[in-house]
Amino acid sequence: MRISLSFFFAALMVWMISHQEIYAQTRKSRADLEREKAEIQKRLLEFDQILKKTAETKKVSVGQLNAVNKQLQNRISYINTLNREVRLLDTEIRETESKITNLEKDLKNLREEYSGMIYTSSKLNQGMTMTAFVFSSDTFKQFYMRLKYLKQYSDARKKQVEQIEKVTLELADQRKMLEQKKTDKQEVLQQEQQQKQQLDKAKQEQQGIVNTLTQQEQDLRKQIAAAKKQQENLNKMIKAIIEEEIRKAEAEAKKANSTASRASGSSIPLTPEAAALSSSFAGNRGKLPWPVESGFISRPFGTHPHPTLKGITEDNDGVDIQTTPNASVRAVFDGEVIKIGTIPGYGGTIVVRHGEYYTMYSKLKVISVKSGQKVTAKQVLGQVYTNKEGVAEVHFETWKGLQPLNPSIWLAGR
Repeated sequence: MRISLSFFFAALMVWMISHQEIYAQTRKSRADLEREKAEIQKRLLEFDQILKKTAETKKVSVGQLNAVNKQLQNRISYINTLNREVRLLDTEIRETESKITNLEKDLKNLREEYSGMIYTSSKLNQGMTMTAFVFSSDTFKQFYMRLKYLKQYSDARKKQVEQIEKVTLELADQRKMLEQKKTDKQEVLQQEQQQKQQLDKAKQEQQGIVNTLTQQEQDLRKQIAAAKKQQENLNKMIKAIIEEEIRKAEAEAKKANSTASRASGSSIPLTPEAAALSSSFAGNRGKLPWPVESGFISRPFGTHPHPTLKGITEDNDGVDIQTTPNASVRAVFDGEVIKIGTIPGYGGTIVVRHGEYYTMYSKLKVISVKSGQKVTAKQVLGQVYTNKEGVAEVHFETWKGLQPLNPSIWLAGR
């Protein structure tokens, strides 16, 4: 049983609209995937530069191990992304093959419909030409009806031919697209294989560094003990600074008989301006820019295991961010520089106040601001220090009053 031409066109339009929606969704998924790949590739390039600098010293260090570990993590993420791309391409290939099959069926139906129209016309006209059929009319009314039929017939044939041409072109495009997707898949598979080879190489490098550091256990334990003492001195300094700030604020408030408010949980009397700054800082939790433009967290906040020594833990009241040598260190928010100093093991140190919040930047070799200076977000405070092992690392802390906070939850994600 033949389907009517109008029904066929309606069904074809529904099919085209539904496939356009699927295509739009696929394009969005592919765009997200490409954006994710670009971000990972950018991070891999950053970490390559950091690792290259640590390797130039020819001295194995924990900083070098941190860079290799970060490279491994991102290499695995990249491989997973490539794997997702292969799966997406497989889906697209199946969908394209399905489209081709449907188009081939549609083209066959259209051609059969067209042939049926020709056959029906010849039967109705009993072998006469269309012109003879019209002019053989017995009456004017019959002539008019046959002329009208001729026009409808001509229009229908024209639409049928146009539709056949349209489907034929679409079929050719889909076949071309299918071949391109198959080529794309092979290229992604080759990329995935290359990344796996680089991953294996990085794992070997990682194991070699771990083995070397394990043999240096005695030196590492001394470094850990020294770092612990340095962290304690740093904590004493910032607590003393904050306590002094509180005393000054309370004295000024008492002297002026001020109605300065205390924010919820704050131990510091706040002027309206300071309260507004505090509120703005708190509202930017998870959105603050990093104190350096590129890099990664090499030592997290809190207590965490040492990367090579079993049973040994390290404490950190901030985060250490490994970056490139001579990188600029920036303020993460508007505020005022209230302290500049030097701490053994932490080099140049800057404390910036943001109402009841404080941020601290340590391990600087150059300081570009002065105490009492107002600073804005992303303003350069100084330059990071690079140690003898080629590791450039900034120590960053966030405090609310006398309570240290985890900087990771304040900084924007990467």
